[in-house]
Amino acid sequence: MERAEGRKANQLRKYSCTRNPLGRAHGSARWEQGGTAVVAAVYGPRPGTRKGENPEKASIEVVWKPMTGQSGRQEKEYEMTLKRTLQSICLLTVHPNTTTSVILQVMSDDGSLLPCAINASCAALAFAGIPLKHLAVAIGCGVLENGDVILDTSKAEEKQLKSFAHLVFPNSSKSVDLKESQQKDGQSERGLITSITHGVMSEEDYFNCIERGLAASSRISDFMRTTLQKHTPDYL
Repeated sequence: MERAEGRKANQLRKYSCTRNPLGRAHGSARWEQGGTAVVAAVYGPRPGTRKGENPEKASIEVVWKPMTGQSGRQEKEYEMTLKRTLQSICLLTVHPNTTTSVILQVMSDDGSLLPCAINASCAALAFAGIPLKHLAVAIGCGVLENGDVILDTSKAEEKQLKSFAHLVFPNSSKSVDLKESQQKDGQSERGLITSITHGVMSEEDYFNCIERGLAASSRISDFMRTTLQKHTPDYL
C-alpha cells in the first residue's frame, strides 16, 4: 500500500539517536523517529528502594513527562509498561537496595510514541552504565480495516487503524532478515519482551504484526549496536 509520506507498509521513518544530550544526567539519549522525539535521562543508582520494592534487588522508577500539561491516565500506563520492560532487561541483583530513575520527556509526537520512548530509555541506560542483560528494541505495528499491517505509524495513520500492537524484542546478537523471521526457530531465538495491543485484532493479525515487527526490529537493532558499540561494548 502507498502511505501518505510515500512509505511502503513495512518501511520505517528515518531514526536517529543522540548520546548524552543532558549533561547532568548519569546517562541520557534523544531518540528521533520521523516527527516523534523523546529524551530519556537516567539518574542513579541511588541508595535505597521505593516503598514496596524488594530491597534485595535494584528498583527502577519511571517518570513520563508529556509535552504540555499534567500527566494523565495514558502517561501512567506508559510508565507502567516502561517500568516492566526495563526491569526485564536490567540485572537487578548487581546493585541491590538501590533505585535508578528514568525520566522521559516527550519533545514531539507524530505517532509511535511509546516505541520511541522505549528505544530512548534503553540507549540511556546503556550510556549510564547500568548493568543490562541485553538491550531492547521496540516497534509499533498498525492493522488497517482491510487487514494490512503497517509499521512505525504516524499520528494521522493511527486515527485510521483498526488495532495496533507495540512490540519489544531483545536486541539480536545477529541480524534477522525477513526470511529468518518467517522461521519458527528464528522467532523463538529472539523472543518477545513486551506486547501491548489495542483494538480488534485477530490471531492472524497479531502474528502478522510479530512477523513484520521482528524483521523491522533487526534494522533498529543493528543501528543501535553501531551507535552504542564504542561506549558500551559489554552490552552488545
